[in-house]
Amino acid sequence: MDTENIMMEETGETSSLSGVQQDIKEETALGADKIQPEKGNIDFELKIIKEANCRIKVLDVEEATGLAKKIAAKYRGYVSDERFTNTNYSKENRFTIRVPQNNFDIVLDSICKTAEFVDFKNISTIDVTEEYVDITSRLKTKLEVKQRYETILRTKAKTVEDILMAEEKLSKLQEEIESAQGRLKYLGSKVTYSTIQLDIYETIIPKVQSEKYTLGFLDKAKKGLLFGWSVIEVLTLSLFYIWPLLILGIFGFIYFKWRRK
Repeated sequence: MDTENIMMEETGETSSLSGVQQDIKEETALGADKIQPEKGNIDFELKIIKEANCRIKVLDVEEATGLAKKIAAKYRGYVSDERFTNTNYSKENRFTIRVPQNNFDIVLDSICKTAEFVDFKNISTIDVTEEYVDITSRLKTKLEVKQRYETILRTKAKTVEDILMAEEKLSKLQEEIESAQGRLKYLGSKVTYSTIQLDIYETIIPKVQSEKYTLGFLDKAKKGLLFGWSVIEVLTLSLFYIWPLLILGIFGFIYFKWRRK
């Protein structure tokens, strides 16, 4: 009796779910991320990101910049950004070169050969093969699961509830697929085109200041007039300060003249 009751309960629980909901439940339980990637079917070509930072001293920044751009263009590279700085003591140009990975070394060496002095040259490599293969295999699995969900939606979903459930799963899965595709595109771009951060500069010797400026006739005449006017102004103002003395002097002079008479 107990066995029969258990079987009836399990049968009742299963029958409460529609065929579409049962299929979706099974796909969800399986999960695209839970499936082990089939790495045996993935190309294991190495995916290496190469980057370099270089600072060099040159005789002429403009000329060296043009030469570096020509070298990059010769090997199918391009300049992605550029920042020029000019001061009284130096000129400096910082720019980024993107170049195909197989031409990375020759472009970097060719540019460094144009330098008067190389301050530093740093090269780094990052192996993203494992991440690339893992994302690729998981993306393949997600695409397969998406096809099964679309099949369920087209052939088995009849009620509104079944359609909404299938579309919700498809929407979430599509977001994961787009995210994986974006990451693969980014890694592919970084692997295919290597990056060279280049800093070119030249030193400038400050110019000696010119000799002391000599005034011309008009300037001297103007300066003389201003000086004469300032003298008149000072004398005039002085009278306002010594007027009591002037009055006493005048009265003293008159009294002295009167006494003599």
